[in-house]
Amino acid sequence: MKVAVIGCGTIAHSAHIPAYMKNEKVEIKYFCDSKPERAAAAVEKYGCGTAITDYRDILGDEEVQAVSVCTPNDVHAPITIDFLKAGKNVLCEKPAARTYEEALHMQKAQHLSGKVLNIGVVNRFNTSVNMIKRYIDDGKLGDVHHVYVSFRAHRSIPGLGGAFTTKAIAGGGALIDWGVHFLDIVMYCCGDPTPKTVTGEAFSKLGRDIKAYTYKDMWAGPPKYDGIYDVDDSVTGMIRTDGPVITFNGAWAQNIGEREMYIDFMGDKAGIRLQYGSDFTIYTAENGALVQYKPEF
Repeated sequence: MKVAVIGCGTIAHSAHIPAYMKNEKVEIKYFCDSKPERAAAAVEKYGCGTAITDYRDILGDEEVQAVSVCTPNDVHAPITIDFLKAGKNVLCEKPAARTYEEALHMQKAQHLSGKVLNIGVVNRFNTSVNMIKRYIDDGKLGDVHHVYVSFRAHRSIPGLGGAFTTKAIAGGGALIDWGVHFLDIVMYCCGDPTPKTVTGEAFSKLGRDIKAYTYKDMWAGPPKYDGIYDVDDSVTGMIRTDGPVITFNGAWAQNIGEREMYIDFMGDKAGIRLQYGSDFTIYTAENGALVQYKPEF
């Protein structure tokens, strides 16, 4: 199967391209990026494909069956829709879009095309996550009435002043960037409960003065001191559903000293703490004694 990679930035090189290169059934025909040097560098690095700068040049190529959309968020929707209309299957990076309206347009295009549209919520393929889902589905936790989510970091913020921190491009900050993964895990494991009410607050505190911001780590490039910062760097909220109540605290940047990345699933029989990207611990009581253990898999 021949594919194309649209956007040759960090996520393309760290996830999409290596996965394609390992798959003997896949050939990357095009590397596309609006910056020609990025597309050319990908061709040179991986020894395959053609470098182009306009994704529209691929739309009519019948050999290309699927594309990865690895661009900034503001063009996820139009690029995805164009490829679906052209009869291509699409794997689009998360978040699907900047707004609910954009996501609905993408969904409509998928329905009309009959092609596959998948969003890069990759934790659904994680072994720990799927084991937790089975525990919940099998009733081993009992009534899962509350889920607490923490995705907090100590003074990070990606590419301060760049695309990640410009709302017109990214659509938001920590919530739309990190929260997408964490809340998707919760919804997936809990059987996609229907939200009834949502309340919360988004804060833009630590990164507003770009030149004065002292950070522990920064990815997606160094700070752009003449750039824009108009997104949230921390959030808190509560989602009441027809299943559990979901509460969350998230931040690219808080004065907390270290990262706290975990999800607590609290049932009346047992509870689980999932360490994001790692294993999980079960907490329960058996034969009058408190028990905790990590399942082997």
